[in-house]
Amino acid sequence: MKPAEAPPVTADPAAAADAARIGSTDVEGPRRTSWLAETSGAFGDLGVLIPFVTAYLGVLGMAPAGVLVPIGLASIAAGLWYRTPFPVQPMKLIGASVIVYAGSGVGMTPQVAVAAGLCTALVWLALGLTGLAARLSALVPREAMLGVVMGLGFAFMLEGLRTMSATPMASTLTLALAMILLSRPGMPTMLLLLFGGAITSVLAGRVDAFDAARLVPALTLPSFAWPQLSWRALELGLLLLALPQLPLTFGNALFAIVDENNQRFPDRPTSERAVALSTGLMNLASSAMGGIPLCHGAGGMAAQWRFGARSGRAPVIFGATILVIGLLFADAVALLFALVPPAVLGSILFLAGLQLALGSRATGGEKAERFVVLATAGIAIWHAGLAVLFGMLAHHAARRGWIRL
Repeated sequence: MKPAEAPPVTADPAAAADAARIGSTDVEGPRRTSWLAETSGAFGDLGVLIPFVTAYLGVLGMAPAGVLVPIGLASIAAGLWYRTPFPVQPMKLIGASVIVYAGSGVGMTPQVAVAAGLCTALVWLALGLTGLAARLSALVPREAMLGVVMGLGFAFMLEGLRTMSATPMASTLTLALAMILLSRPGMPTMLLLLFGGAITSVLAGRVDAFDAARLVPALTLPSFAWPQLSWRALELGLLLLALPQLPLTFGNALFAIVDENNQRFPDRPTSERAVALSTGLMNLASSAMGGIPLCHGAGGMAAQWRFGARSGRAPVIFGATILVIGLLFADAVALLFALVPPAVLGSILFLAGLQLALGSRATGGEKAERFVVLATAGIAIWHAGLAVLFGMLAHHAARRGWIRL
């Protein structure tokens, strides 16, 4: 059972206000909401998906079919099983860590990301089957996780700036345009940046990367990825990626999503055990197909709700769309990312890091608590796993008065 002292997690204050305002009418949602509203809500979470998919494809060089097909299948399964706008998202800490480590010279490869997904799957299946998920979450203090997420957000921003430095003038203009677009609610900023950057590259004469034949639909199936995994990939995936991600998943993708779902849809409740098992199963499938680590982020449900989603139809629509793109247009997706200029790729990474850091806003508590958050953030820029350990130790040291500021 979930510890009594664990505070409820609210993914989005505005979304929580929406839920309170709507109240009991949630139960009627699936019957009263149109397919148009569900379709609009289905794509409300693209602002999270696109930056991390961009990083995995554009920086790490993963296969588009291997990344997109598991996301599509997992979204369809989540919609059919939970019957609510249950989101499927890339694991943020792992996604950010992959880019940070790759930029610092650590041997990050597609196989390491696949290994992280496999390790994540095994851990979450064990936690779900044994019921230990709720108990273990109490071991990591909130200040430690705030610091880790903040630090990774900063590191993501630095990687974006490093990429942008290749074309400083174009990058400055691109980032300014992105800021303007982000100020307009409902504008698919990341999608516009990707397509705008690709079109600009073609018009500017980068025809060496353009091949119209790759735009023709062609069936591309993901390959079975486990035989290619080395012991080194499994070691890096477990120690540098999977284990540091666990505490964040406890908070945002386990307790928060259960609270969010059960508050908005009391007629379709779920449990921590069910979410832990579905997290394990979808990561098992994703890693087998050469995909990325996935989770159920509470912010995704809030985003889909805000754009009109009220039932499981939204993730099914989203999943079917991503599945078709992954199966039939994998070459076109690869071409798109080959045409994206450094100014656009860097701007997307910078904005993703900014969003990640903003999501870790501190509680405004005592000076010792702020010290734990900021010190952990600084260490997380270097090593996320050590940052989690430091945050836990510093938190308990501050509570016992061993740290005086």
